[in-house]
Amino acid sequence: MVEVVIDGKVRFGKPVIKGTRVTVDEILGALAGGMTFGEVEKEYGVKREGVLAALKYAAEIVSEEQVGTLKAEA
Repeated sequence: MVEVVIDGKVRFGKPVIKGTRVTVDEILGALAGGMTFGEVEKEYGVKREGVLAALKYAAEIVSEEQVGTLKAEA
């Protein structure tokens, strides 16, 4: 199983795919920019499981986010 890890000595502590220097935000940015899983795998040298791990990590972070509304000043 591929994991996302955080190590202060690797990429300034950004979350990366374990065993690589590829950050979660690089993978998400590539996918958001229209790259396919296959293109991301080839471009960044990660396996499909690494791409999925990045997506899972991002989903977990977003699911913990608390959203509120701001009141407009009169």
